[in-house]
Amino acid sequence: MAAPEERDLTQEQTEKLLQFQDLTGIESMDQCRHTLEQHNWNIEAAVQDRLNEQEGVPSVFNPPPSRPLQVNTADHRIYSYVVSRPQPRGLLGWGYYLIMLPFRFTYYTILDIFRFALRFIRPDPRSRVTDPVGDIVSFMHSFEEKYGRAHPVFYQGTYSQALNDAKRELRFLLVYLHGDDHQDSDEFCRNTLCAPEVIALINTRMLFWACSTNKPEGYRVSQALRENTYPFLAMIMLKDRRMTVVGRLEGLIQPDDLINQLTFIMDANQTYLVSERLEREERNQTQVLRQQQDEAYLASLRADQEKERKKREERERRRRKEEEVQQQKLAEERRRQNLQEEKEKKLECLPPEPSPDDPESVKIIFKLPNDSRVERRFHFSQSLTVIHDFLFSLKESPEKFQIEANFPRRVLPCVPSEEWPNPPSLQEAGLSHTEVLFVQDLTDE
Repeated sequence: MAAPEERDLTQEQTEKLLQFQDLTGIESMDQCRHTLEQHNWNIEAAVQDRLNEQEGVPSVFNPPPSRPLQVNTADHRIYSYVVSRPQPRGLLGWGYYLIMLPFRFTYYTILDIFRFALRFIRPDPRSRVTDPVGDIVSFMHSFEEKYGRAHPVFYQGTYSQALNDAKRELRFLLVYLHGDDHQDSDEFCRNTLCAPEVIALINTRMLFWACSTNKPEGYRVSQALRENTYPFLAMIMLKDRRMTVVGRLEGLIQPDDLINQLTFIMDANQTYLVSERLEREERNQTQVLRQQQDEAYLASLRADQEKERKKREERERRRRKEEEVQQQKLAEERRRQNLQEEKEKKLECLPPEPSPDDPESVKIIFKLPNDSRVERRFHFSQSLTVIHDFLFSLKESPEKFQIEANFPRRVLPCVPSEEWPNPPSLQEAGLSHTEVLFVQDLTDE
């Protein structure tokens, strides 16, 4: 579980925070977060600045902290294997050793005093790392020029990148610090490190990172691991969720011995990697399960939303349909009302019906489409339009109709048209004193 101070961080920032803590060994999560925020969450820049601070170079943000950058090296269970130099043999060997001892002691004492005094005059150029990848590439080139191209595969990246990859891939990381001035470095590189069986073991079982302590990148790693002599090898792995040094090999070790020691360290700590793999698999399965649950929830949510959308669309469709029906009803009602008003106007405008005794009157019997009959008298001089208006004013008459006569069969021009702009009178239409006319419904045509 994340610490309380991690609650407001994104997942990417939380991962960087844990990586930075593993790389630096800083126990305070607040201090780790503060340092990363100062470097805009650039973990590489933060680690480099932290190592520079450990060497006494002031940080661009804060004064040097109390704890140096280091991988966890305080575990009392770290396996340490030191190969001492062989003792002199015979009188000649001991004589040479005793003669050279004062000179050797004086040389190294003066050299140490000189280096110590020089630090007050001019800071060690190795204390500021400016191009860590360049340091690695430069060491690789010089190594191949001196010892050939048959060697373990070098990790072409910074120390912190190698730690990150070893942690992510759950692999052992073998760190080699090369002392250029040490008398055993050449023999170790030429006869041990470049031995075929050593190369095969390292390339198949672990990552291999190497650098010279004369390079700034190698020097700061040296300050973190604090080797005692050269050649120096450190085995690092993820243990108890922290990158931890689980083995230290120092001195001139032979190929077979090196293989045995590395194999022993890996076998002794393999259970930690297996346990971490199982935990990761469990976390991944939990994450996959959670993702599947989230996807199922989202699918269910989308299905519910789709159902709700269809319901809304159906309600909207029904509402529009009801409005349309209502509007049609209102339109039909208005049309009927207008038709009734028009019928009433026509009825009011009809001339009076002539008396039966009037010799100029015409008795007309109308047969309506519903088989009912209507009878009325009209005057010969009246227009056929009067007949149409009378029929139109009737309640049972259709909206649109035409009037037909039987003998001869013809349609009477009762309304104005192009052929009859002014409809003729009853007399001009040839109607007799008594007529039977048929009303033809034209409403649906």
